[in-house]
Amino acid sequence: MIGYVTLGVSDLERAKSFYGTVLAPLGAKPAFGSDRMQGFSNGAGPMLSVCTPYDGETPSPGNGTMVALAAPSRELVDEIHALALKTGAADEGAPGIRIPNFYGAYFRDLDGNKLCVFKMG
Repeated sequence: MIGYVTLGVSDLERAKSFYGTVLAPLGAKPAFGSDRMQGFSNGAGPMLSVCTPYDGETPSPGNGTMVALAAPSRELVDEIHALALKTGAADEGAPGIRIPNFYGAYFRDLDGNKLCVFKMG
């Protein structure tokens, strides 16, 4: 059902660099863009986009809002979490088993948006 998710960012160029690096291990590449938006896709499902808010106001992460990205292995969850932290993200939870059959890691991007990378099973 989900076609894409959009996260508000304060600096589009900085966000494009961050997400280009962090999403590359999942096979994501820039898909479409404009002067205020950049979408990333691996060609096999929903797209993740970053944009400066249309109303010109400061972007803000939602309370309780999180984007979860599926990874094909636990090793890739570890790799992406480490890569996100190395690229400036804040740690919101080291990789590990959260509930049976769910291995996840959490971080906040450069604008405070919360993301999870996970592997089911």
